[in-house]
Amino acid sequence: MNIEFIEALEEIEEEKGISKEIILEALESALISSYKKNFGSSQNVEIEIDENSGIVKVFAKKNVVEKVENELMEISLEDAKNIDDKYQLGDVVNIEITPKNFGRIAAQTAKQVIIQRIKDAERDVIYEEFADRENEIITGTVQRVSRNNVYIDLGKTEGILPPSEQIEGEIYEQGDRLKLYILEVKKTTKGPQIILSRSHPGLVKRLFELEVPEIHDGIVDIYAISREAGSRTKIAVFSRDPNVDPVGACVGFKGSRVKAIVEELNGEKIDIIVWSKNIEEFIANSLSPSKVLKVEVNEQEKSALVVVPDYQLSLAIGKEGQNARLAAKLTNWKIDIKSESQYKDNFISE
Repeated sequence: MNIEFIEALEEIEEEKGISKEIILEALESALISSYKKNFGSSQNVEIEIDENSGIVKVFAKKNVVEKVENELMEISLEDAKNIDDKYQLGDVVNIEITPKNFGRIAAQTAKQVIIQRIKDAERDVIYEEFADRENEIITGTVQRVSRNNVYIDLGKTEGILPPSEQIEGEIYEQGDRLKLYILEVKKTTKGPQIILSRSHPGLVKRLFELEVPEIHDGIVDIYAISREAGSRTKIAVFSRDPNVDPVGACVGFKGSRVKAIVEELNGEKIDIIVWSKNIEEFIANSLSPSKVLKVEVNEQEKSALVVVPDYQLSLAIGKEGQNARLAAKLTNWKIDIKSESQYKDNFISE
């Protein structure tokens, strides 16, 4: 190696932000391994790289002893004093043993170390960038599908959309552009692993933040979301400004805002309801689109009995109980739904 190598390290430091000292330390460690592999693994060696000239030297480190039992690791006091009178028993002597062709090995090793360090640094940069974006929304392009995992091109790197985070029934084809939720960013030996989601309720939340300026600005807040991805979502919202209708803000002019979200989610139904501090009112709202006649709550058990018109019982419960199930998730209350007739027959004593 030579002065050009040192200059190259300085350029890498400037362009990639990788400290020259870090590369030199890694290189010294790699060169020790290379020396032991090529010239003998038993010696205790040290590598010195001149930071001005780039010249590499190999030194054997030997302990000064009275009687030498291992020539590779030890040197007699007499021989040590022949090198320098100052040496005493217990000192360590560095003896240069640089092989003739070690410069070529050093150059090859340096190239490998630098390439690896640049890769590691780039991976670290990507990890830090995406780790800070967990729970955010990102747009990516479907790159390929393998073993039911969908690999998404995110520009600088790729993310994985595993089967558990996919929307049931959604088909992913190469080149499709999707909005995705960054669920988790893991640091692995192969670089950052970015787990994405299309089914997480957080995706719906972020889509509303993108489409509804009042949510982005903090005028309208999202209280809770319950979701069965690909089928239906319920979102409870409230307004901090009495002059702003939270449902109207989310729906948009002629439904433009919610329509954009529904299209992104391939037709998933979205019920936007008003959150209320009054739990009876909130539970009644949560069963939208059904009309509610009466709500009786048991605060201790966090359960509610809801009465609906006879003709709306199936609407309130929903297909396979979905509407009632999502309302219970949204409110975090147990909800028992009865028709008006059932309520009169079973709960009102004559």
